[in-house]
Amino acid sequence: MVQTILGSGGGIGLPLAKELKNYTGNIRLVSRNPKKVNDTDELFPVDLNDLSQIGDAIAGSEVVYVTIGFEYNTKVWQKVWPPFLLEVIDSCKKHNAKLVFFDNVYMYATSAIPFMTENSPVLPPGEKGKIRARLHEMIMNEVERNNLTALIARSADFYGPDNKNSALKMMVLDNLMKGKKAQAFGDINKIHTFTYTPDAAKATALLGNTGDAYNQVWHVPTTKEKLTTRQWIGLIAQELNKEPRIQAVPTWMLHLLGLFIPIMKEFPEMMYQYEQDYVFDSSKFEKRFGIFATTPKEGVRKMISE
Repeated sequence: MVQTILGSGGGIGLPLAKELKNYTGNIRLVSRNPKKVNDTDELFPVDLNDLSQIGDAIAGSEVVYVTIGFEYNTKVWQKVWPPFLLEVIDSCKKHNAKLVFFDNVYMYATSAIPFMTENSPVLPPGEKGKIRARLHEMIMNEVERNNLTALIARSADFYGPDNKNSALKMMVLDNLMKGKKAQAFGDINKIHTFTYTPDAAKATALLGNTGDAYNQVWHVPTTKEKLTTRQWIGLIAQELNKEPRIQAVPTWMLHLLGLFIPIMKEFPEMMYQYEQDYVFDSSKFEKRFGIFATTPKEGVRKMISE
């Protein structure tokens, strides 16, 4: 049977395809312009905004992984995410496929951010978080009714060699390499844990191929080293042999930048995550599988070298 990745070209979809070859030789890559990761991959070009094509993309699948990332815009998310996921759920039910949904932490309550677990309260303060909470509920409601076999693999903010859009890559690594100051949101002296994308992909593939992992939420392996944002920047600067010069980006500056760079308008509502400690706990996964996260030093080295 086929294992299918919806959104195969992104920062998680790409390393996930590499990992799935350890479990199956039948991998279907679905995106607008899919490219082979493994020699035997089946390419299924489709615009996933066209809901009428989702059923065909899922047909014949044993497991469906949702790793797609729609445009980072609240209005787009409100319009696109719920009907997309509803169609995915309905198609998985129709074709008797299991669903693995790759998720973030936006739905958690503000009070949970200093130490997030799979049992943290779902009480998002922002609009994007409310959309993620709705997606969480859509999946788990179907699971509770025994209509769907599914799991949610959740990640912290991530970084890695396959991820060009992470904050550590765009605002820190790229800037330092250009001789500019690293930029950072919020309080740079607060702890901020990051998930290394190859770790997330390895865990997601393993979860998708473990029968008793379904019908629950999992936090993928994330470093236990409680580094501050300043220390993460220091690690990257050290690896580049650069001085760790930093420019803090306060909320008012994001509003100002949003006048010229539209995506910057999307960040102020998320600033609460950067103004307090942000610790993402993956003990549940580690205890079940005995697999731990790549160390920050090694992850940074690989992000830069690869």
